[in-house]
Amino acid sequence: MARITSIEIEDVRFPTSLTADGSDAMNKDGDYSAAYVVLRTDGVDASGAPLAGHGLTFTTGRGNDIVAAAARQQAQHLVGRDVAEIAADLGGTYRYLTSDAQMRWLGPEKGVVHLSLSAVMNAVWDLAGRLAGKPVWRLLADMTPEELVDIADLRYLSDALTRDEAIALLRAQEAGKAERIAHLEEVGYPCYTTSAGWLGYSDEKMRRLCEEAVAEGYQHIKLKCGLDLEHDIRRARIAREVIGPDRALMIDANQVWDVEEAIDWVNAMKDFDLLWIEEPTSPDDILGHAAVKRGVAPVGVATGEHCHNRVMFKQLFQADAIDFVQLDAGRLASMNEIVAVMLLAAKFGKPVCPHAGGVGLCEMVQHASMLDYVAISGSMEGRVTEFVDHLHEHFTDPVVVRDARYRLPSKPGYSTEMFPGSIADYRFPDGAYWRERHEDAARAAVAAGTAAATVAERLAD
Repeated sequence: MARITSIEIEDVRFPTSLTADGSDAMNKDGDYSAAYVVLRTDGVDASGAPLAGHGLTFTTGRGNDIVAAAARQQAQHLVGRDVAEIAADLGGTYRYLTSDAQMRWLGPEKGVVHLSLSAVMNAVWDLAGRLAGKPVWRLLADMTPEELVDIADLRYLSDALTRDEAIALLRAQEAGKAERIAHLEEVGYPCYTTSAGWLGYSDEKMRRLCEEAVAEGYQHIKLKCGLDLEHDIRRARIAREVIGPDRALMIDANQVWDVEEAIDWVNAMKDFDLLWIEEPTSPDDILGHAAVKRGVAPVGVATGEHCHNRVMFKQLFQADAIDFVQLDAGRLASMNEIVAVMLLAAKFGKPVCPHAGGVGLCEMVQHASMLDYVAISGSMEGRVTEFVDHLHEHFTDPVVVRDARYRLPSKPGYSTEMFPGSIADYRFPDGAYWRERHEDAARAAVAAGTAAATVAERLAD
C-alpha cells in the first residue's frame, strides 16, 4: 500500500506588483504568492506516474513564508499515513488535522493556521483525486448524499443546518446529475472577469480591456473601487459605455469603507445599474454587511473571500447580510469546509459565486462551482464565478475558459500542480527570478554609492 513518505513546502511569489495586476483599494502592490505543499508517496497513480498530492493557498507576498511554515507543521502529521486510508475517510483526515490542540490555539480556524490548513488539505484532495483517477469535482459528485455530508465540516452549524437537512438537500438533486454533467460538458460554467478593472490600471487600459472582454463574450465585468468617488464614477461611466446596458457591472471596495460611507458611496453610483458591491466594509462585520445590504438595495452585497470559516458564513446567512456567496478555496479549509458553506447557501437560497482573484484560485474554484451545479444547488441561475487571467501558465492542468465559461476539468486531481520550472524560478528568496532581482538591486546600490562618492569628492575639491 502506498504511504506518504515526505512533504515539500515552498514559498512561491510572482511579481505582479510591477504591472499593477491585482491592485485594489486595500492591496495596492501585492505580489501574487502561494504557500505550496507537495505530499510525496511511494506509490504510483493510474497512469503509472509517481503518486503525489499538490496543494496551495494564496497570499499577496510578505508573510507567505509564515503560512508555509505553519503548513509544514500541519503536513508533517501525514507522513507515514496510508494513502488509501486517507482517501477512504477524507472527513476523518480533515478532523485529524484540525484536532492538533497546539496549532488550534493559534487560530482557531482563522488566520495563518487556517490558510495553511487549506494548503495541506488541498494537497490531500489532489492526492485523493489522483488515486481515484478523477478530477476532484467528479470525485465529490460521485459520492452518495451521506458520503458527501460525511466529508463536510458541519460543526457549529446545527442551529442553521442539520445533517438530515443537508442529506435531504443533496437527495433532491440526485435525479438530474447526469443531465447537468452533460450540460457542463457542452457549455461550461459562466464566469466574470476582474482582469479589466484593477484599480492601478489607467483609464485607457481599462477601456481597452473592457472592449476585449465584450469581444470575448463576457456578460459580467467587475471594477475595483474605493479610493476616490469621482475616480470611481469616471471609471464606471467608461465601463458602462463600453459594455452597454445589458451586461452586468459589479464593483469591489476590498473592505476600505465604514458602514455609512459604504452606503453613501454605492448610492452615489446607482445610476450605473450595479449588480453588486463586493466587500463594502470589514469582512468580520456581519451586522455591518446587513446594514449595507438594506441601505444599498437593489444593489446586492457580495462577500466571503475573507470569511475565516463556515461559521462566519452561517452568521451572514442568518443575519440576511449577503446576496452573493464569494467563498475562497484558499481561505476556507479546502473542500471539507467549502461543501459545508455550499450546503448552507443552498438552504438559504443564496447563489455561490466563488472568489478567484489570486494564483491558483481559478484552478481550484472551478471544481467547487461544478460540484455546486451538479450535486448541491442544481442551478446556474444568478451564479457566476470569478476569472482572473493571470499566471495560469505555471500550472500543469491550467483552467480553460472559452466564450466566458469555465470548461469542465477532466484530469485527475485538483488542478493544483505547478511546473517544477516555475517553482525553481519564483521560489522566494532563492529562485532564479528573485536572485536576479536581488543581484540587480545590489549592483544598483553599488552604482549609487559610487556616484555619491564621486559627487562628494567633487564638492570637497
